[in-house]
Amino acid sequence: MTPEQAAHDAREAIVRVPSGFMTDAATYARGAELGFEGADFYAAGRGGVLGDTHADVVVAAFVFFAPEIVHAAWARSAPVMSRARAARAWAGVAHEWAAMHLSDDVDWQTVAGLLGRVVSAAPVAGAPLFAGWRALDEPEELKALALHRMNALRELRGALHGAAVLTVGLAPVEAIVVRTPAMLPVFGWPEPHADPKPLHDRWALAEARTDRMFGRHLAVLDDGERSLLVDLLVGLVGSVTA
Repeated sequence: MTPEQAAHDAREAIVRVPSGFMTDAATYARGAELGFEGADFYAAGRGGVLGDTHADVVVAAFVFFAPEIVHAAWARSAPVMSRARAARAWAGVAHEWAAMHLSDDVDWQTVAGLLGRVVSAAPVAGAPLFAGWRALDEPEELKALALHRMNALRELRGALHGAAVLTVGLAPVEAIVVRTPAMLPVFGWPEPHADPKPLHDRWALAEARTDRMFGRHLAVLDDGERSLLVDLLVGLVGSVTA
């Protein structure tokens, strides 16, 4: 399996499995317990790996969120706790979610090991959230460790995809219009929205560029290892419990 094909085939798992903890109501219930308002735990926790920085830096790293929604959440979350503590709390919720929602019937040691090789070898250029997440302490429990490393790759792929979207001439909001229009309000983009039909070709080009760039990072594994990792990751998508 070529690195580019592996990147393409692994996309759904890398994007969807870590997003499970990000969209779980229990995550935001925990955020409320910590003192965060609404979905501010997302901005503070995910963006917290960037440190105590200006909101525009978080906007730049998040790429697909409307600047106004990020600025507001970043400002509201500042008094709750330090950015470093928020990042650790966010990671902790991810680890707890893994223990509760990921199946025991998976070779987590192999998954974590293969993911770890990709994560540790990947350059951080252009991927600040990946760099910050990778710098966090990793958990020992295998399911949590696998999810932690999968989320690292989600951040890496997300950074590469953001760059690809911009270089094909799409605005971030236009990419959402094409791919996940139901998420436009969540990402803070008000109506009216562009007609997606003229944007599909450019979005497909951006997706192909993302596979090519992300695949380069998977080249640290040999053909058999890439095939095994993809098989394991694809199997994860249907094994996540509610």
